[in-house]
Amino acid sequence: MSNSTAVKKLPAAERVLELIPGGVSVDALREKGIIPIDAYDSTMVVAASGISSTLDAQILAMGAGKTALLEIFPEEQITFIIRTLYDLKSGVAQDTLNAIESVDDLSQLARQEVLSDTVDAPVIKLVNGVLLEAVKERATDIHLEPFEDKLLVRYRIDGVLNDRYELTKGHQSPVTSRIKVMAKMDIAERFIPQDGRIGIALGERAVDIRVSSLPTQHGERIVMRLLDKARGLLTLEDLGMATEERQKMDSLIRNPHGMILLTGPTGSGKSTSLYAILQALARPEVNIITVEDPIEYDLPGVGQVQVNEKAGVTFSSALRSILRQDPDIIMIGEMRDFDTAHIGIQSSLTGHLVLSTLHTNDSVSAVSRLIDMGIEPYLIAGSLLGVVAQRLVRRICPHCKRQIEPPAAIRKYGLDAAFRGDGCERCGKTGYRGRFGLYEQFDVTLEVADAISSGATLATLKQLAKNGGMRTLLELGLASVSSGDTTPEEMLRVVGEI
Repeated sequence: MSNSTAVKKLPAAERVLELIPGGVSVDALREKGIIPIDAYDSTMVVAASGISSTLDAQILAMGAGKTALLEIFPEEQITFIIRTLYDLKSGVAQDTLNAIESVDDLSQLARQEVLSDTVDAPVIKLVNGVLLEAVKERATDIHLEPFEDKLLVRYRIDGVLNDRYELTKGHQSPVTSRIKVMAKMDIAERFIPQDGRIGIALGERAVDIRVSSLPTQHGERIVMRLLDKARGLLTLEDLGMATEERQKMDSLIRNPHGMILLTGPTGSGKSTSLYAILQALARPEVNIITVEDPIEYDLPGVGQVQVNEKAGVTFSSALRSILRQDPDIIMIGEMRDFDTAHIGIQSSLTGHLVLSTLHTNDSVSAVSRLIDMGIEPYLIAGSLLGVVAQRLVRRICPHCKRQIEPPAAIRKYGLDAAFRGDGCERCGKTGYRGRFGLYEQFDVTLEVADAISSGATLATLKQLAKNGGMRTLLELGLASVSSGDTTPEEMLRVVGEI
């Protein structure tokens, strides 16, 4: 037996998989922190992170009719091999798709840890495989879409939906029921929309899943939003703002009172930015309260209120109660109606810093949106500090990136260089890996506030903002294309031609 740190490398996971004795699961190896790495004659070489695993190694070797020789390796190397073993053994295998069968009493099925190779029920194995693969591929959403003769499984990766599996119509009922059981939804109710939450574990990694079901012509459509807690909350530094935009943001959020709005379509990262701002502002001497629907992440030191319309807790009713809690900073998940916007603006005028989101195409349009909701222009001018319009753009994969001739669509803007990813194994043949943000920041200066109060047009407000140094989404996107961060096609897809 050797108790000195091994200098040689561990074998490939495929070799380790061949050495695992029959009847021994990867779950058991992970629990004990050991893996077989070699076998010869009557000896099995077992890797562990310490000599305390000697007995476990002997038991493992006995399963193959051998004695154990223990070799010590760093724990992180062993953990990496074990995770790779799960990759080799899991996923949605075709035989699982073919073997899946209806389960009579799905309500009795126990929730399973997703990262496991000891699950027997085919429906559980199938759903676990879909969830595990989605997390591994960095998907943010899973769509289960029923059609007349099939159930389509799609993943949203880097903001774009990709078809992944076509399941037969027979899979639809058990798969849908299994997900609803996990999300604690009513499996007997198939004709009204429902919402639920699932908490899954992949080893030590926790993932929260928001589940939404919608009855359609061919059955319930399920959409699952994945929130990977292992990635953690992003800070302002992590958002990747350009230096100029970051300086503007720092200046904006240091105001003691007023209103800051973030705008953009669904999935553009508004909530992520709000959480990053709140983390930057959170201090022991400051009272921060949020009202959200739903609460996506727990923020240390922040009081978070979940909207619950059935219980009468709406954005506007929660805001009225929050104001009696002596807050310094208030975050409103979304300004949806006049009441919410009006209370938010009144709060910003009475010494509070208010953060919220709004659905508009650009930053300046937030002014007209508030006016459309019934807010008087003079109130907007007196309360609004600034608006940030943001978009998330896919980043070119650095492993297959090459320079190309810029297409005519962007040559008209004066760009003479562009880049594209050819597609490789590391980016799933897409040419992109990961996303970054474009942040258009509209600062409400005294000149702009006067223009808002006097009813100036959006064109006038936009020109004033540009005179004050605002870079539009298009300008930011063109700069990203020129620097090789994204492709012309992706920039135009997200930002459009303006």
